[in-house]
Amino acid sequence: MKTAVVGAGAMGSLFGALLAEAGVDVRLIDIWEEHVVAVNQNGLTVESEGHVRQVRMKAAVAPESTGPADLIILFVKSAQTETAAYTAAGLAGPDSLVLTLQNGLGNADTISEIIDPQRVVAGTTAHGATILGPGKVRHAGRGATVIGMWAGGDNAPARQIADLFTAAGIATEISDDILQVVWQKLLVNVGINAITALTGIKNGRILDLEVSRNLSVAAVEEAAAVARALGVDVRPDAATHVLQIAEATGSNRSSMGQDVDARRQTEIDVINGVVVREARKAGLKAPVNQTLTALVETLQANYR
Repeated sequence: MKTAVVGAGAMGSLFGALLAEAGVDVRLIDIWEEHVVAVNQNGLTVESEGHVRQVRMKAAVAPESTGPADLIILFVKSAQTETAAYTAAGLAGPDSLVLTLQNGLGNADTISEIIDPQRVVAGTTAHGATILGPGKVRHAGRGATVIGMWAGGDNAPARQIADLFTAAGIATEISDDILQVVWQKLLVNVGINAITALTGIKNGRILDLEVSRNLSVAAVEEAAAVARALGVDVRPDAATHVLQIAEATGSNRSSMGQDVDARRQTEIDVINGVVVREARKAGLKAPVNQTLTALVETLQANYR
């Protein structure tokens, strides 16, 4: 299954490398020319658990140079989702699948406005990665990957991807209710990302102080109430689960934290921000998430 990864940041590069090592024909596509040149010249350097290896694969800035693909994986930031979906449309044939493993809520809907919804697969992954420089990535943690057909129905196409991923060491499960899975991952991001981005701490430090634990719990419980009001069956112990995730990934810097560190625009709009918008639809208010959103938006608007 020829695969194109649109967005070769930390996660896109990591998944591309794992698939390439399993013998999949993978092409990374990214606008970061220095990274693309480094991958083409030297392969991708992957650091994992103290070991370093080189993975040979192809990368490109121009999508049209890669040719058509059977599977297109989108790993861009949410602000680039629409552009990436058009890129995917240019790479896709009539039977191609487009998979989003992006953070936040709303990406799959945006993609489905451009790609046939019956070909859109959505999901979440608990793998973690950090870009160390052009052509270099750290595999920061492993976890479950769950995917399913965004439009529902027969999950056979998603099963093809799950089998491909699992054979590459990316253990992947199928869900018949992928919206619920996306909301569960959203709750994790809601309780960790903005707090770590605003304070400069790593995930585990949320647990160090009662005030930060309580803030995380309040944000998650507020978002979970919104999900339930919209008919999404999220776990009853969502806040406790998020604190457990923060502890398990204690040494990691959240993706939003990495964005702030690098003075990049964050994905606050599709994480805490989307909770505020969905709350309005349900006739609710989400003051904790609204405050976190406003603070991150203010911070990124005033980068030096």
